[in-house]
Amino acid sequence: MKSRDWWTEKKKSLTGACLAHALHDGYTDALYVFLPVWQAQFGLSYAALAVVRALYSGTMGGLQIPADRALRGLSPRAALILSTVLALTGLLIMAAPFGFAGLCVGLIVAGIGSSIQHPCGSMLVTASYGAAARHPLGIYNFSGDLGKAALPALVAVLLPTLGWQPVLGLMAVLGIVLSVALVPLTPATPIARTATTRTASGKGRGGFGVLTTIGALDTATRMGYLLFLPFLIHGQGGDTATVGLALALLFIGGAFGKATCSRLGERLGVVGSVMVTEAATALLIVATLFTSLTPTLILLPLLGVVLNGTSSVLYGTVPELSDGDTGRAFAVFYTSVIGSGGVAPILYGAIADHSTQTIGVLASAATAALIVPLVLMLRPHLSDSTAGAHERPGFSRHRMSRWIGQGRP
Repeated sequence: MKSRDWWTEKKKSLTGACLAHALHDGYTDALYVFLPVWQAQFGLSYAALAVVRALYSGTMGGLQIPADRALRGLSPRAALILSTVLALTGLLIMAAPFGFAGLCVGLIVAGIGSSIQHPCGSMLVTASYGAAARHPLGIYNFSGDLGKAALPALVAVLLPTLGWQPVLGLMAVLGIVLSVALVPLTPATPIARTATTRTASGKGRGGFGVLTTIGALDTATRMGYLLFLPFLIHGQGGDTATVGLALALLFIGGAFGKATCSRLGERLGVVGSVMVTEAATALLIVATLFTSLTPTLILLPLLGVVLNGTSSVLYGTVPELSDGDTGRAFAVFYTSVIGSGGVAPILYGAIADHSTQTIGVLASAATAALIVPLVLMLRPHLSDSTAGAHERPGFSRHRMSRWIGQGRP
């Protein structure tokens, strides 16, 4: 019975972390739907609109590490509820009649709230599952995609009817509901920050920097390709509706990849699975440059699986290479990938501006290909069970050699 209760507590913690991740990532991507409305209402240029959007994303990305350091004495329940309350408060400030200044302040407050969620939620899942956290972290990663798919779609449906301020208010109500739901789902005691992930041989030392670099390059590949995909579809004869379909197919594949590639990491090991997914990403990106519209649409779900799936393998490896302070490691990792996601489209866009769109797409494919040899540098820092293929329980190399010695097949 005691073991059953422990298992139930793990599932509750994972559910709470996933719900928080889904809502906060939904908040993040739903803001894109409001941009045309704000541009018209406040008379913003595209550059000014980008700056407004950066008030949220920059705050969220830049405060991951300070938020983890400042709030590590709080329980997961208190931290996730604080995160959600701050985010919904930001939305309410944006919805209030404070004009453009209120919009900017609200975006910053909401960004502060969402900066708390990522390291806290990841740390909660890691602490709950321990050495078995790789697949649960993949589920946690996948839950963010569910929020990204659901909330922007809901906002897009409601916005023409209700107006943007009431829609922001309804989004804040969802935050209130989540804050109440987190009370029974999340632990009320702080997580002990102990060095539980370092192996006895000292493996893990120095590998985190390589992992973070790979995460940044993986995100750069994804954001770079997304920048060019609408233009690629138009160039193949697709209209605006086809662009929407192409993005949906890519995102559906991506969500499936995030949910399943963590299992691939358990089967092939971190190094093998990352090599497979990144090599496939590079090849499929290049393939979409030479296919016509229909084959491209067929390839996009498969491309989405490998384009997004690597991130689950990488997230699941953070605890092992964290040097014991897993919360800070997740904060650093998220800062890196969020920063890369903001900078990469600018760099790839500059490459395309000074050459061609095709060169820009090839640059994103080359970034994925660069990860293949880079991930080999992780092997010395990983434990034997995660560096290579995972052995089936009860079927060790020692047992296999003994069977062979006895003449068994």
